[in-house]
Amino acid sequence: MIDNIADEIIITGYAKLPSNITARKLYEVIAVALLVNTHTGVIVEADCTLSTNLAKNFTNDMLRGRSLNNMEDIEYTIDTAYFGSAKKAIKTAVQNCKKRFDSLLDGED
Repeated sequence: MIDNIADEIIITGYAKLPSNITARKLYEVIAVALLVNTHTGVIVEADCTLSTNLAKNFTNDMLRGRSLNNMEDIEYTIDTAYFGSAKKAIKTAVQNCKKRFDSLLDGED
């Protein structure tokens, strides 16, 4: 881990939304923002650009407490709990957050 990184950081990931959902009328892509503990990889809080507060809150509840170091757990949780049309986009955006997290910790960013 690099030395000049805070204990908690915000990481964002993006993915293209399906054309047939409400959020697509507002945004071309979904943005997922994660507040992550850099020592543990645990997601402290999550937010996204879905169109309803219920979906945003559910996404936060679904991701909070999970670790970016265990993507299998995160993907399983999304697959078994989220049945909205943006499922694939959420998974992709979180995967992009993971890539960014790993590159930051490897000192590549």
